[in-house]
Amino acid sequence: MKAKTAYLGMFTALAMILSYVESLFPAFYGIPGVKLGLANSMSLVILYLIGVPGAFCVSVIRVVLTGFLFGNLFSIAYSLAGALLSLTVMSVMRKSAHFSVVGISMMGGISHNIGQLVIAILLVENLNLLYYLPVLLLSGLVTGLVIGFLSAEILKRLPRNW
Repeated sequence: MKAKTAYLGMFTALAMILSYVESLFPAFYGIPGVKLGLANSMSLVILYLIGVPGAFCVSVIRVVLTGFLFGNLFSIAYSLAGALLSLTVMSVMRKSAHFSVVGISMMGGISHNIGQLVIAILLVENLNLLYYLPVLLLSGLVTGLVIGFLSAEILKRLPRNW
């Protein structure tokens, strides 16, 4: 149990560092609100190594702490909505043997952006934000692909009996 807690703490710290590194770059390829999501690779790795509860804990702690350190309450709301929806979708997909790490990550990226868009629509009270959905779906697919390959490589390189 102590080792599991130590690993969760280590992955939380890594996710926070990756979030900080990403906060240094305001927009991914000049598209507002689009980021690569490097910290999400840690959530995906934890989902595979430890399971759903560990991944949810690390994601929530990471979002709240990095939100207070590098963002604001709105960034916490957006990130939390995206992270929770993404992890829910990835957790359901993980139970099936039909999806790879990359496929699960791609759906996680898409659902993360949908979660953020829903919160934006609720906060701004404007359905016109739905016009941004195609951009967010495409960016979620591409960033999910990149994060999926990164996570698959991390999982391959970790010791089998870690």
